[in-house]
Amino acid sequence: MMPTRELGTGAGQQAQVREWAQGLLTGLDRDSLADTVLVLDELVSNALCHGVGPVRVRLVRDAGHLRVEVTDASPWPARPRQPDLDGGRGLLLVDACSRRWGQWRHDTGKTVWAELPFAVTS
Repeated sequence: MMPTRELGTGAGQQAQVREWAQGLLTGLDRDSLADTVLVLDELVSNALCHGVGPVRVRLVRDAGHLRVEVTDASPWPARPRQPDLDGGRGLLLVDACSRRWGQWRHDTGKTVWAELPFAVTS
């Protein structure tokens, strides 16, 4: 599975991408789905708040893990920061919920990704 979605600029983008992902991730157990949607939400929030459009989301299911990729056109790397009253917890949550995360820089910006284990419901 490698579906991709490009996000618009209007309000409600995060809710729409969460709904899109939940529709694609049927069969995941409740905890895997919750962690995946949380990580997706945090990466999308960072791209919308700190990145440069267009923002694209891709979900890649591979042997034993699911990779969430969020691409934007900003050349600036995503970096954890000291949490305060205004935020700074997003990448800490991504780190806590994922096996690993990182980013790829490319000519048109960057892709921030996170790999999560998943289990399917029986």
